[in-house]
Amino acid sequence: MSAVYAIIEGSGFEPVNDPGSLHETPWGMPSAAIRTLARGRHEVLWLPRHGDLHTIPPHKINYRANLYALKDAGATAVIAFNTVGVITDRIQPGGIGLPHQVIDYTWGREHTYADGSADSVDHVEFDPPFSDGLRRALADAAAAGGIDLAKDGVYAATQGPRLETAAEIDRFDRDGADMVGMTGMPEAALAAELGLDYAIIAIAVNPAAGRSDGSIHADVARYSKAARAKAESLLDHFFGVGA
Repeated sequence: MSAVYAIIEGSGFEPVNDPGSLHETPWGMPSAAIRTLARGRHEVLWLPRHGDLHTIPPHKINYRANLYALKDAGATAVIAFNTVGVITDRIQPGGIGLPHQVIDYTWGREHTYADGSADSVDHVEFDPPFSDGLRRALADAAAAGGIDLAKDGVYAATQGPRLETAAEIDRFDRDGADMVGMTGMPEAALAAELGLDYAIIAIAVNPAAGRSDGSIHADVARYSKAARAKAESLLDHFFGVGA
């Protein structure tokens, strides 16, 4: 059986006119209705993580409902767009990457489907946290399209919505993180609990705090367009748009 792909969009997405279908779940409502979009010869499920109007902050996203709704709609694999700040030279501002590991610095989020209602607790394996096969397929698509990307890297997931201090970024660097974002966890772990293949396309929109002489918001304005264009091009090659 071929994979059914879903795309979880992050910050900076273009609104979609299709009203889609709203999936109520045992864990509440997802961030928005799920749309089905044509991508090449594929029908792809699409969900904006922060809601249609980007009003839901990272720590208030109902990650459990989002992932459950996508699986309920038929998804077997999830490609997530996550904007990140750059900590090390593993990935460059204006570029994209496929992280292979994660460090979770978040707290207080509903991070598991194991709520005590089942007869037993399933201690899901979470290494690697991102699906090797899906990451390889995305990397192959990038190579075929001549798209530069970082083929690996460690993603630091922070609580948000505030940005980090330079001292915090220095700590993440010492811990081995290459990039920092706010939404990779618990999304990746919940996908693992549901048996979904899951990979992040990290969209590097700024040097992290203390890594630039300018303001972070100015850097985001400078680098976002190029990074997002590369991510969209990668998806086009992955799904065979124009082939």
